[in-house]
Amino acid sequence: MGQMGFFDVTNRYAGLDAKADPLVKLAEVVPWEDFRPRLEAIWRGSSAERRTKGGRTPWDAIVMFKMIVLCALYNLSDEQVEYQVRDRLSFMRFLGLGLEDRVPDATTVWLYREQLVRAGAVEDLFARFDGYPRDQGFLAMGGQMIDASIVPVPKQRNSREENAALKAGGTPKGWDDKPAKRRQKDIDARWTKKHGRSHFGYKNHVCVDRRHKLIRRYEVTDAAVHDSQVMEAVLDATNIASDVWADSACRSAETEEKLADRGLRSRIHRKAHRNRPLGEHEKTGNRTRSKVRARVEHVFGAQTNDMGGTLVRSIGLARAKARIGLKNLVYNMKRAAQLTGMPGAPAPA
Repeated sequence: MGQMGFFDVTNRYAGLDAKADPLVKLAEVVPWEDFRPRLEAIWRGSSAERRTKGGRTPWDAIVMFKMIVLCALYNLSDEQVEYQVRDRLSFMRFLGLGLEDRVPDATTVWLYREQLVRAGAVEDLFARFDGYPRDQGFLAMGGQMIDASIVPVPKQRNSREENAALKAGGTPKGWDDKPAKRRQKDIDARWTKKHGRSHFGYKNHVCVDRRHKLIRRYEVTDAAVHDSQVMEAVLDATNIASDVWADSACRSAETEEKLADRGLRSRIHRKAHRNRPLGEHEKTGNRTRSKVRARVEHVFGAQTNDMGGTLVRSIGLARAKARIGLKNLVYNMKRAAQLTGMPGAPAPA
């Protein structure tokens, strides 16, 4: 190995730029400093809350937020993101760190995310960023597509009696006497069936605008919650078109009435009933709707394939909401970076 020269790192970064490092575009497009006031308030607190000004200087709020963004962008555990930042020049440059700088360790990343969870701040951060693409001209338009995706968590190996107690909202017998075991059990996640297969975890309910494929609103529930129960909560009142697309599971007389009351036009798939199959006209209508609604699957596909999957490595609904919310936020960041680079993109406001 030769001795490092003055321009070796610069030349290596130039090589990354030649390969179109995606983190460079993300770093340029996202208004990171807009998040600082909220993050500083959560992570450092007011000066009155700090006991002393002594000790090591806390990590910069934006550096820590970017660490968590990397976790969501590539579905990395806290240990993995620490290793990757130490190992990869592109990650270091994204964080604004050099080879001579310290790197936040896995415990620090976990603690900072826990503060976001306790403050319930992810929804606020999501809303703050949603204002950015709107200001750039990427308004919610073309109507809205509503769908849900199952987010898996590590399966719980419980007995039937334990699962019955959890489903009833109680604590299985003996768990309170074993706090270490209790901490490893996710009592908020639920089983559900889809296409004949059983799944354990949570659901990510999203509302995506048809024109730009940005997630405008979302809700996180356990996997057993029916899609129709959350549909009204994720409707986006700011979409400038009135059309609403959703799966046939959301179709009911009550849903149709609620949409009409809000001035929205239902494009929800029609469903067959016992002894009353769909006619050819209805089948044709569903095929037409599917061509539009397929765009929402692109969002879930991007999270699954381009962002390392959706597996949640945490326990409990509160942490799952934070991690899934961060996944949605980072998807929007990534999508906004794509939109700004497309021909015909609106000029910044």
